[in-house]
Amino acid sequence: MTELEFNKNDDSYRLLISKLKRKIAEISNGGGDKKIEKEHKKGKLTARERIEFLKDDNADFLEIGAFAGDNMYQDYGGCPSGGVIGGITFISKKQCVVVANDATVKAGAWFPITAKKNLRFQEIAIENNLPIIYLVDSAGVFLPLQDEIFADKEHFGRVFRNNAKMSSMGITQIAAIMGSCVAGGAYLPIMSDEALIVDKTASIFLAGSYLVKAAIGEDIDNEKLGGATTHCEISGVTDYKLKNDKLALEKIRSIIDKIGSKEQANFNRCESADPLKKPIDIYGIIPSERSKPYQMREIIDRLIDRSELEEYKKDYGKSIICGYARIDGWSVGIVANQREIIKTKTGELQFGGVIYSDSADKSARFIANCNQKNIPLIFLQDVTGFMVGSRAEHNGIIKDGAKMVNTVANSVVPKFTVIIGNSYGAGNYAMCGKAYDPRLIFAWPTAKIAVMGGEQASKVLLQIKKSSSEKKGKKINKKDEEKLLKSIKEKYNQQTSPYYAASRLWVDSIIDPLSTRKVLSLAIEAANNSPIKEKYNPGIIQS
Repeated sequence: MTELEFNKNDDSYRLLISKLKRKIAEISNGGGDKKIEKEHKKGKLTARERIEFLKDDNADFLEIGAFAGDNMYQDYGGCPSGGVIGGITFISKKQCVVVANDATVKAGAWFPITAKKNLRFQEIAIENNLPIIYLVDSAGVFLPLQDEIFADKEHFGRVFRNNAKMSSMGITQIAAIMGSCVAGGAYLPIMSDEALIVDKTASIFLAGSYLVKAAIGEDIDNEKLGGATTHCEISGVTDYKLKNDKLALEKIRSIIDKIGSKEQANFNRCESADPLKKPIDIYGIIPSERSKPYQMREIIDRLIDRSELEEYKKDYGKSIICGYARIDGWSVGIVANQREIIKTKTGELQFGGVIYSDSADKSARFIANCNQKNIPLIFLQDVTGFMVGSRAEHNGIIKDGAKMVNTVANSVVPKFTVIIGNSYGAGNYAMCGKAYDPRLIFAWPTAKIAVMGGEQASKVLLQIKKSSSEKKGKKINKKDEEKLLKSIKEKYNQQTSPYYAASRLWVDSIIDPLSTRKVLSLAIEAANNSPIKEKYNPGIIQS
């Protein structure tokens, strides 16, 4: 790569990072300055302020789902971050999941994406055996969309089911009622191990005063109905009454401080070392024109300790790189798509980003080895799919692809996925996409997630549109065809954007490549809290 190309790539990537930071800043403002000021006037902290106060000083906060709801629900004024903030951090030196309703966004009401996001937080707590803290401040279900949030398996009710399941698993759950907590939502804090309530600004009840009046004719205000004094001194529903938000959060810190340690997974870790090659160079290595090839090993060398990769079957199945390395001291197995064109020993040219029979076979064996050795797996995706054509079919690409998918699906060691570039078709699955239960899945700003690339998909969709029009007796001229193709391509490309994926929680977060080491280290540390009890059994694999 020439210096000119490198600088062009670098400039392009820095623009993407600038866009990422700008969007995060917008989202972090929740419902806007006026809504934030309104909460402050009530003597309340915002959701983000609560998390900042609760976590340990200088502790990182690995936010999950910051872009949830992005550009969704526009008819209702939007729903920044899905109206709930959460992630993984340290509280009293213990790694925890923390979830906080954002009362500046529709009074913390639950949209469909809010339920999905809350369930994701609970899933993370369950998989990693982490305590979970709920900072409750919600008006309940957003009624105009109740049909999309109430009755199905993965809807609102699943949250309380998970409360019960986590309790039986011995996972600590602490809830602080810091604002409204109404209707079915009242069960969440009370199904937790311990429930705190803030005096005067918080209340909890199955039905508010207006509904009580309408239902049974009783005249009573919300404070007497379900305030802190009522539930701490009369009903016994809540366990602690605190004067304000800060005292409530300090109480949570005190409770967490006294939790005993538990069995761990005992993943191998030694002293951390920086990569020998500069991570900042990643910006210049990844081509601004995404169809261009690049050397994935150059990316790996800037993510791993001392830039040392112990490559597995280096000269076989070279369209996927497999190898052992360390990230911030943690021992990991890396499975990464090579993006350069490769020439095999038999003279076959293999396209970068494509999975061939030999690379699928190698990857399956390597994944099995990592399961044998109790080594977490890192998948670095830039994949366009499996190879097609007669040669690939005759070489048994379906059989070898199935072998790889089987080992990924049945892997019991924690898996973490970083989507660097393309994530297309069955390649997404084989490289541990969302459907294959990565503990956490991240995307770089250059990520694209779809069934196939925009160029190919647009042409297919155009042919379908043309065929449909012709059946109706309408012939599309060349000019209209070009206009239609442009419209289709724009819409499709929008749907392949990492922001589109993040808004729907197909990925947990969009991250700056420079934070990848830190993010993966925190993720592995979380996974280390959950010992592996399931035996690795890859099932039926065709040789």
